[in-house]
Amino acid sequence: MEQAAVRLKKGEGRSFKAGGPWIYDNEIDLLTGPWENGGLVRIEDYNGYVLGHGFVNTNSAITVRALSRRADAVIDEAFLDRRVRAAWQYRKDTVDTACCRLIFGEADFLPGLVVDKFSDVLVVESLALGIDRLKGTILRLLTRALAEDGIHIRGVYERSDAKVRLKEGMERVKGFLSEPFDPKVEIVENGLQYVVDVAEGQKTGFFLDQKYNRLAIQPLARGGRALDCFTHTGAFALNAAKGGAAEVLGVDASETGVLQARENAALNGMDEQVGFACRDVFDLLPELERRGERFDLVILDPPAFTKSRASVKKAVRGYREINRRGIALVRDGGYLATCSCSHFMTPELFAQTVGEAARDARRRLRQVEYRTQSPDHPILWGADESYYLKFYIFQVCDDR
Repeated sequence: MEQAAVRLKKGEGRSFKAGGPWIYDNEIDLLTGPWENGGLVRIEDYNGYVLGHGFVNTNSAITVRALSRRADAVIDEAFLDRRVRAAWQYRKDTVDTACCRLIFGEADFLPGLVVDKFSDVLVVESLALGIDRLKGTILRLLTRALAEDGIHIRGVYERSDAKVRLKEGMERVKGFLSEPFDPKVEIVENGLQYVVDVAEGQKTGFFLDQKYNRLAIQPLARGGRALDCFTHTGAFALNAAKGGAAEVLGVDASETGVLQARENAALNGMDEQVGFACRDVFDLLPELERRGERFDLVILDPPAFTKSRASVKKAVRGYREINRRGIALVRDGGYLATCSCSHFMTPELFAQTVGEAARDARRRLRQVEYRTQSPDHPILWGADESYYLKFYIFQVCDDR
């Protein structure tokens, strides 16, 4: 058991007590016993009542990240093995595990850790000092659990190069945690082949959270003309083509992403059906509108326009602009798929912003469905940070 303890101020820790995974620096009264940053601590209420266990880091405003809410929990290898096996069993129950997120940080009760599986390769992202010390053990236990199901992992790559590590007092790092291998890994998702660059691609190399949202747009593309904005490596565009689109245009400002998208299209024999352009979407959409272009399906999958509460107002303007432009390009009776991956863009605010965009474009929206992230990115109630992806499909209509 830990000798060190974090004691909350009276009346503080309301978010944590409601199910949240974090305790902030301004909620803490004192640290007692021998402790070090990254080490384990008991979490105590103001009166000494044990609320759980976690690890501490006074370098960060998020000073404590909870590992367990059980007073009698012992954080040892057996504890970590149970966490890992529970995460793996959940994926086997809920998603296609050929490629999936195996560990999703706080939502899998392993705060600050992300592990993605791309075929027989794992990519790990460690964002907190405490979990960084445990990641080697966790990866060993995870690899063993997969092996018991006949899945051999040939390599592990670390992508802990996010800026948020600096707030934890850690350096940004990336590289092999196993014997080196070709970092361009071939995967299959929704029956489509992709090359994922785990070393140089965005985040861990491929956005697994949109797997079933990509599948959902396939029937809407049948026989029509589709526009995929912020295409990244072409995943939505290729799903539109697989759904039977006659013509698809994918657009992204990243030349590297567009080159990879073209390679993925060729890999699936779709390079004549699907074209890609390296353009700024904010510049291209008005140009397409002026030319009188119309599409049967428009997909808007932008990067997060805001990563803090301070920049939400600016982000709203960006989301309203691309949605207004995107809606204007949909033919009467066509479809719009639009999303936000920013946690700070709340579901209510995103819905309001899209509604305002439709009014500005003088079009009507009929909601087909509302979706969130793939189940391998579970939303843990009480941990609001785990709910970040909002995805709408609308039919776009002229006023009737």
